[in-house]
Amino acid sequence: MTARSMRIGEVAERAGTTVRTVRYYEEVGLLPGSEDRSHGQHRSYSDADVERLREILQLKELLGLSLEELRGLVEAEEARAVIRERYRTATEAAERERLLVAAARHLDRQLALVRDRRTALEDLEGRLAERRERVAVRLAELRPSPARR
Repeated sequence: MTARSMRIGEVAERAGTTVRTVRYYEEVGLLPGSEDRSHGQHRSYSDADVERLREILQLKELLGLSLEELRGLVEAEEARAVIRERYRTATEAAERERLLVAAARHLDRQLALVRDRRTALEDLEGRLAERRERVAVRLAELRPSPARR
């Protein structure tokens, strides 16, 4: 193996997860699969694989995403990477415009998911703040005021 190749245990350790999670994410299509290796051989991973796994784990944790939602985000990011490469080699303005419109659609999908999560968190924060205020009022009612002492 080269200096940049890693086995699954090292990838899991560097990403802060388990080998089981890495295998499962491969199985459900969140990480590149192991179809490029022969049966029984170990798959080798790169720094890019570790970084992708870290990003996926962060998105899952920060946004509380289902695997299907996570897959949608990852697919949109992959599609944007392909669009970026095509954009770099495109010479016609019409083609570049088409690629930018496609990239914007993928970003809109990603932004909608993040915004939905943010709205849900803001709603929860508001409900908790209201409850906290009611508790503070009741607590104040129970405590004698200095004038009543």
